[in-house]
Amino acid sequence: MPNLVVVGAQWGDEGKGKIVDLLTSHFDIVARYQGGHNAGHTVIVEGKKFVLHLIPSGILHPRKSCVIGNGVVIDLAALKQEIEMLAAAGISCAGRLFVSTRCHLILDYHRAVESADETRRGDRRIGTTQRGIGPAYEDKIGRRGLRICDLLFPENLRARLEINLREKERQSPGEERRISVSRLQEQTVALAGELAPYFADTSLLLNRAMDEGKHVLFEGAQGTLLDVDHGTYPFVTASNATAGGACSGTGVGPTRIDGVIGIVKAYTTRVGEGPFPTELRGETCNAIRERGHEYGASTGRPRRCGWFDAVVANYARMINHLDSLAVTKLDVLDTLAELRICTGYRYKGKLLDSFPPDAEVLEHCEPEYVTLPGWQQPTVGIREFDLLPSLARDYLQRLSDLTQCEISIISTGPDRMETIFRSGGERLHFCS
Repeated sequence: MPNLVVVGAQWGDEGKGKIVDLLTSHFDIVARYQGGHNAGHTVIVEGKKFVLHLIPSGILHPRKSCVIGNGVVIDLAALKQEIEMLAAAGISCAGRLFVSTRCHLILDYHRAVESADETRRGDRRIGTTQRGIGPAYEDKIGRRGLRICDLLFPENLRARLEINLREKERQSPGEERRISVSRLQEQTVALAGELAPYFADTSLLLNRAMDEGKHVLFEGAQGTLLDVDHGTYPFVTASNATAGGACSGTGVGPTRIDGVIGIVKAYTTRVGEGPFPTELRGETCNAIRERGHEYGASTGRPRRCGWFDAVVANYARMINHLDSLAVTKLDVLDTLAELRICTGYRYKGKLLDSFPPDAEVLEHCEPEYVTLPGWQQPTVGIREFDLLPSLARDYLQRLSDLTQCEISIISTGPDRMETIFRSGGERLHFCS
């Protein structure tokens, strides 16, 4: 399939980094379309671990190009640090990484505002990473944001920074007084000068590449249930993590997208606050968390763990019009004697026929489950479907039936090679 979107179909952290890394060899360009350095994509190649926050994991393939599209908000210092981290590992971004000049910037005052805002929310905090992502998007929508292309005119930068700092002081008195306009201007211009070779008109680059017959893999951050429009609002990120964001976030028209693959874990996790109907507590939760290393790649926060939620996955299938699913971390469930899958929600005794838009309603939904026996055999590293324990195959088939979506990829471990490709992948033409 020439141009494919990879999207998280839960609350993020589904393993998109590994799947993008796996599929990159079949594409010419990997393009990230939303989010900021609050994302954490972990990829393990031949035992070596890479954690990427801004740069698509396709960068680990030496002859592939990577794009950071206009829908991403950029902390220039974080971008520089990531480029240097890769360089230290022998991976050069020179001539292969292209960052949209239309990307909005995350600046010091965005972090200060976000920290103050989370404090004010008290018990109703969102649980953000406090890296300034949300406030940067607020400035973008408020038409007061600064973009990379604005740094081409440094003579106008100081005045705009002063205006923005005054506005932030009005919103959060005292929070920005430690920020020096002169120092902020100097640091931003200096970083932009260092990173200038990576800046480009990426919409033009992508469309020209497609015109030449090149294939593009589009990568989102976070997941469907964290989408600002379609997620569990207000406990969401500040951008469109769904497949539709690939178009607005890169400047590529929707008719150029040929398919969408959704990534789900064999169970469910969530980071931060907000409703989570299948959330587990106690021994089973701890077992999944420890076996799955369920700690945020960006923050180290322990992830909340729960049973697989077919209601969430079905909703994600509809919103993204998924062609198939990739199921990750199957091996994490190897030790459990019993597994449960959520098949529906009851609210005040009534079975709901759709995913509720109201977080308050979702908070009080009671999940309905089917129970399956666990396989209690190791699946780590298995690369052929028929070699999986029969009960593991049954579990996957039940997931497919309940989500009305075929499973094309199954991850049986963190390494690139610990993967099963099925017929769905062949149908989508991203498997050889």
